[in-house]
Amino acid sequence: MRISGVLLHPTSLPGRFGIGDLGEAAYRFADFLEQSGQRLWQILPLGPPCLGNSPYQSYSSIAGNPVLISLEGLAREGLIAAGDLENAPSFPARRVDYDSVVPFKRTLLKKAARNFLADRTHALHEEFRDFCARKKDWLDAFAEFAALREAHGNASWVEWARGVRAEPGEALEQKFLQFIFFLQWGALKSHCNQRRIQIMGDIPIFVAHDSADVWASPELFDLDERGMPNHIAGVPPDYFSATGQLWGNPLYRWDAMERDGFRWWIDRVRFMLDQVDLIRLDHFRGFEKFYRIPAGERTAANGCWVEGPGDRLFAALEKALGKLPFIAEDLGYITPEVHALRERWGLPGMRVLQFAFGNESPDDPFKPHNFIRNCVVYTGTHDNDTTLGWFRSGGEGTTQSPEQARAEREFALRYLDSDGREIHWDFIRAAISSVARIAAFPLQDVLGLGAEARMNTPARPDGNWDWRFEQEQLTDEVRARLRDITRIYGRMHS
Repeated sequence: MRISGVLLHPTSLPGRFGIGDLGEAAYRFADFLEQSGQRLWQILPLGPPCLGNSPYQSYSSIAGNPVLISLEGLAREGLIAAGDLENAPSFPARRVDYDSVVPFKRTLLKKAARNFLADRTHALHEEFRDFCARKKDWLDAFAEFAALREAHGNASWVEWARGVRAEPGEALEQKFLQFIFFLQWGALKSHCNQRRIQIMGDIPIFVAHDSADVWASPELFDLDERGMPNHIAGVPPDYFSATGQLWGNPLYRWDAMERDGFRWWIDRVRFMLDQVDLIRLDHFRGFEKFYRIPAGERTAANGCWVEGPGDRLFAALEKALGKLPFIAEDLGYITPEVHALRERWGLPGMRVLQFAFGNESPDDPFKPHNFIRNCVVYTGTHDNDTTLGWFRSGGEGTTQSPEQARAEREFALRYLDSDGREIHWDFIRAAISSVARIAAFPLQDVLGLGAEARMNTPARPDGNWDWRFEQEQLTDEVRARLRDITRIYGRMHS
């Protein structure tokens, strides 16, 4: 079935508490998707960020980010008072001020946890005990790690002092916050599925060094005797950076993972399948070969490619979990071996229209006339500028020269037969009219926003992940226009 949808991370939703959450605005957005004929809501990873507010640098590969919990939902459950919300500070409406939002929300989340644990008669206690029992395999270690991390002022686990213990009950509070997060997420996902909207989640290939995963299972990672990475992850020089991208994540010991049948990966994917309908596999090429950079390097220029687990991992996953709804993020420097791995497992790859016009080669796979059905086309991704920002820029944020950028934009206009006045809708039309089974576009492109609404600039250490929209931007005109173009090109289903 041909479908289309919108890329929007929950942090970007509107609301008066400084950051998007799993409350009323999320349900309104799902309703907007349904009313505009969309069948897909793509999100970024939902884990708790530990570095630069990035959802791709989380201190758990499984846990949810408590900052996304709806405070109004807590008030409805009687876990915080209505007055706690009336005294909320005034936050920016169109960006997340993490330095202010996170301490404010954490204070109320801790209050809710303590209120719940003190009230043994609360209606959710039986459900909470069941959650703790069912999720014990990952929840116990995560809760202990999160409690100890807080006791050490959020310092990395390799810096923790011997003998320091978390406050009594802190680990139980962490479990409660995970319970509430997944309770609210499950309700939102049900709301979407009832409206025939699928959720596409995102599994980052690597995990952060400062994570419960590495702390609890150091034998699965390439670490030295102090617990520090011997090598780190990244990519060589590319479109976004002349010196490459130094991600800093520790690398896996794939030999150790394979010895127990890739159980860590099977558990991770199994849990994810309970939370979403489709899974985008971030940095798919790293499963075929991954880029290894010696720890201590200041750029990614001096790394090398090393053999990954390839077919052995996907065979283990499919044997344990059945046919998997993966989408391969196969962007960047991709070899024939990577394409062959993806094709052997029947996984859709990605096509990004912003990459379609850098050359006039008629054989370029990013050009719509070369698409195959088994792919997902995007106008742009969370790592790209918005389409309008891209069109107006001179190649800023990339390795292009201004002359190359100008030639690329001129070719895009000729290819799309566009005058450029509504380049974002021209891109959406090109994506949605293509043969690709799935077409997706960031909400910023639907709204026609410029570079000020960009979500992330790769290789930039800060100032990312903070864009938000306001409810009044989802106008009846936008809704009707998106619905009409979706209907015209056969992606709206009754």
